[in-house]
Amino acid sequence: MTRADFDDLCAALPGAVRSGPGELDSWKVGGKMFACWGEGATRETNTDTVVVATPDRETAEMLVEAGAAHRPPYFRGAWVGLTLDGLDPDEARHRIAASYGRVRAGLTKKAQAELPPMEEI
Repeated sequence: MTRADFDDLCAALPGAVRSGPGELDSWKVGGKMFACWGEGATRETNTDTVVVATPDRETAEMLVEAGAAHRPPYFRGAWVGLTLDGLDPDEARHRIAASYGRVRAGLTKKAQAELPPMEEI
């Protein structure tokens, strides 16, 4: 997966806005981050990483324990890092959509109403 692929997946989500540029570019919905890109962000491999929220801490722990994700620096709780080298596009789409859905659902009712309708993602 490339940076362009990542940006395309995020941009396709209703109301998603790119914030940046910088070392930690992020994608937001309603002003809240749902995904971010970090160049060389993993200490272990020094490869590009996408950081996303999972539905809960248990899911994050399961993904880390299964080797499907890692704990990104400076993030806690339900956030995980996905190494882009060899990341399946369908897996990336699913993880980004799940993160977006979680963050969007946490917005106020007013903020949610101001966003474009959420379709099947």
